[in-house]
Amino acid sequence: MNDRTQTRDANMSTSNPVLSIRALRLPAPSRGEDLQLRVSAPATGENLPVVLFSHGHGASMDAYAPLADHWAAHGFVVIQPTHLDARRLALSPEDPRRPFIWRIRVEDMTRILDHLPSLTRARPWLDGRVSHERVAAAGHSFGGQTVSMLLGGRMQGHGAGEDMRDPRVKAGVLLASGGRGGADLSDFARQYTPWLDMAFEQLVTPTLVVAGDADQSPLTVRGPDWFEDPFRLSPGGRALLTLHGGEHMLGGISGHEVSETTDERPARVALIQWATTAFLRGALVPAAGDWETLVATLAGEANAEGHLTSRQAEG
Repeated sequence: MNDRTQTRDANMSTSNPVLSIRALRLPAPSRGEDLQLRVSAPATGENLPVVLFSHGHGASMDAYAPLADHWAAHGFVVIQPTHLDARRLALSPEDPRRPFIWRIRVEDMTRILDHLPSLTRARPWLDGRVSHERVAAAGHSFGGQTVSMLLGGRMQGHGAGEDMRDPRVKAGVLLASGGRGGADLSDFARQYTPWLDMAFEQLVTPTLVVAGDADQSPLTVRGPDWFEDPFRLSPGGRALLTLHGGEHMLGGISGHEVSETTDERPARVALIQWATTAFLRGALVPAAGDWETLVATLAGEANAEGHLTSRQAEG
């Protein structure tokens, strides 16, 4: 049952206006069609850091407003590609690109990084305001798997251990992103999503993992703790935000009152907004102090929506 408590949407409380433009196109001949993007940014400010966001299976650049709008209102340029698995692109089940969508998704993200200077220079409202060296990546579900490869995660069987890490990405946020592959995958996952045969020993980029403790997935023979693996099994895992009662849509991060959300809870989304923004600012704007404040606050009081586990970088 959806939670209809009257928690105020955090996006309605910010006084910072956001500019957003959709359906920008990057030429991508080898992809089969142009890569479409949405770009959102605060109306004011300089030296703005960048967050690339990879959507979950079937979604598009127009989803995840609760996160994208919040990050933009708090000082980030948010770039959201529409991957080939988006429902609105209506890719045929027989399309020969389908088995390689996992790879094309990663290439979508690196293509944006390759074109970031020209992409921002071509927009007068962004030209000269963007820090091209301060870049993070975030993703939900399938998008989390995409981002995990940019952070150093590797496939064990399907991808033969290929290193697709991009050092231009300085930090990552993985939201309901799958865990270890191998024997932990279900028969269903081995048949239909073999790219989830992941290992995280090489995921070295500083990362925040967000997982729901009620996220029961048909992709694994384990329980919700499977989604904690990118934190627990990687050297880059810096923090784990565990959401009490959180299911796969984590309270509604993909949109406001969308039908796919089975655990709608604005307070849960507000905690994710707070934690992810603090982590991103801590990684890309170290002097901000937001992350230290968040860690101290959650350590000092019980939070009905979730709890934070953090650790220092080794060495």
